[in-house]
Amino acid sequence: MSETVTRIRTTVKAGVDPDTMHRQMTGAALAPIGSSENPSNRIFTLANIVTFCRLALTIAFLVTFVSHTGRSLALACYAIAATTDFLDGQIARRTQTVSWLGKVMDPVMDRLLLFTGVLGLIITGELPAWVAAFVILRDAYLFVGALIVRRWRRRPIDVVYVGKAATACLMTGFVDMLLNVPRVAGLGLVHAPWLPGLNADPAALGIFLVYIGVLLSAITAIVYTRTGLNVIHEAQAAQPAAGRKGHDEEA
Repeated sequence: MSETVTRIRTTVKAGVDPDTMHRQMTGAALAPIGSSENPSNRIFTLANIVTFCRLALTIAFLVTFVSHTGRSLALACYAIAATTDFLDGQIARRTQTVSWLGKVMDPVMDRLLLFTGVLGLIITGELPAWVAAFVILRDAYLFVGALIVRRWRRRPIDVVYVGKAATACLMTGFVDMLLNVPRVAGLGLVHAPWLPGLNADPAALGIFLVYIGVLLSAITAIVYTRTGLNVIHEAQAAQPAAGRKGHDEEA
């Protein structure tokens, strides 16, 4: 049982930060324990407690939002949860209590907060379901692609700016749709009910940012795909060369 737990922990750490995990495993981590370069295994740190509070606020937002018990209260929960995204990281670094749990939980909580906001808008009928399906499928596609690339190169592919722009547009658009202000008249370009704002129905201004974010997300997936294929092709080309070099040395 303990071996299984250890194996799971190692796998998770390798997925989050393989370089740091390698330094710790080999004893090459010279930074103080609790720093970003040498995370601790502690669970109950102040930063992690803030992260757990973000989870509670995220759940409270979803329940309050879809039950129509108070949109203002729901948005307050969402706003506070979003603020803690910056707060827990700052606390961890300033108090030197960076932990592996925090490094794992932070990106998970980011995605969960985004997902619950989107889910709330879908349940209330304010966001087309295809937008959420696209974002989820794109993330799943990139996740699987990253796993494939890691078989050929340990260092992950660098983040591209178009991806950051896509996330910014989506987050800003979703937040504006949650606020539901300002509402603008539909452009009347199409008659499809699944394209609010582009049809004749009025919609929150944020829906147009969401459309831009979806377009940029598609471009991001293409860029990562091309980069990943290049990494794999370069690694495959290097293998025969390395084999030939080893054979020549033996001869």
